Amino acid sequence: MAIFKGAGVAIVTPFKNGKVDFDNYGELIEWQIAEGTDAIISCGTTGEASTLPDEEQIEVVQYAVDKVKGRIPVIAGAGSNDTRHGINLSIELQKTGCDGLLHVTPYYNKCTQKGFKEHMTAIADAIDIPIILYSVPGRTGFNIAPQTTLELSKHPNIVGIKEASGNIAQCAEVCRLVPEGFSVYSGNDDMIVPLLSLGGHGVISVLSNVIPKETHDMVMKFLEGDVAGARKLQLDTKPLIDALFAEVNPIPVKAALDIMGKSKMEFRLPLSLPDQSTMDRLERELKAYGVI
Repeated sequence: MAIFKGAGVAIVTPFKNGKVDFDNYGELIEWQIAEGTDAIISCGTTGEASTLPDEEQIEVVQYAVDKVKGRIPVIAGAGSNDTRHGINLSIELQKTGCDGLLHVTPYYNKCTQKGFKEHMTAIADAIDIPIILYSVPGRTGFNIAPQTTLELSKHPNIVGIKEASGNIAQCAEVCRLVPEGFSVYSGNDDMIVPLLSLGGHGVISVLSNVIPKETHDMVMKFLEGDVAGARKLQLDTKPLIDALFAEVNPIPVKAALDIMGKSKMEFRLPLSLPDQSTMDRLERELKAYGVI
């Protein structure tokens, strides 16, 4: 069964003076829920999980679970390039009461398709909550082949995939192969409607940090049969989406939230402040879309 249908936000992790700003995190979560977001994805790529030590990552997820209080699903980023570490982290994150885990593929050391199947099977065997696979070869250097997704979909704890390959032909093949009920989510905000047209269940979104209601509406309009309305939202948001990826994510989206007065623009190195040209572009597109 799908953990969620619709728009899940890959929510930012706000910092203040080098530490997680939990007060602001709570404000962002409440705003997302009020705007109709369908799931909170805590400590994903956009949440800067790669610079959160395990103890801090677990604390952030626990805060999200406690703040949400079951109103919508909370999915915790749990990926690792070390299977033993991935197992241990997944076990600890399960204890927070989160509704599922998002597992990015191993990075840097990478692996073969066979190694990835063994990696994910070992992790899925160790826990009792559902897992969404995450294929983003532009960041990890490893692409989950459609046939591998099919084989892993047979595990009862592996229930979906976030497809961020940017390859619509691959997305189509995944949707063709996987069994009914296995969720396919867009990992690219500029491909939400195209993936839905192939049978996708929604999106795990960066855009939703900035315009959560419209991102939710884009998915729901399509799922409810208003294809023209969904298409219009997809095309209307394209300039803003492009601006949000003008530099490596999550630099622009945190800058956008700062411009909007929603969150302060603080990162952990190696992420750095955006160029002024990026700030100018974000402000221009936020104004054009009516956000500010």
